[in-house]
Amino acid sequence: MKLGEEFIDGDDSTFHIKRTFDIEPTLERAKILRNNDMGKFGESRAIGTIPGWLVHEWMNEAGVAHNDQNARDEIIRKKMLSGEFD
Repeated sequence: MKLGEEFIDGDDSTFHIKRTFDIEPTLERAKILRNNDMGKFGESRAIGTIPGWLVHEWMNEAGVAHNDQNARDEIIRKKMLSGEFD
């Protein structure tokens, strides 16, 4: 859930956009899933959740169209394997 957006002046004629998001709803959802044993699907296990706004940001960073399912899956796979989110 996006909390806000702030425009920050850069050098010359540039600016940056600082977006602030609330991670608490995602953490609460993960807690509910974990506590109710809802992450089990046969032999598969859900090990986490990724908020939609974060996937959106990753796709923007990669310059990928938001309707490109294969590219989205590849971006998520690479991000999860990077070790950045251990």
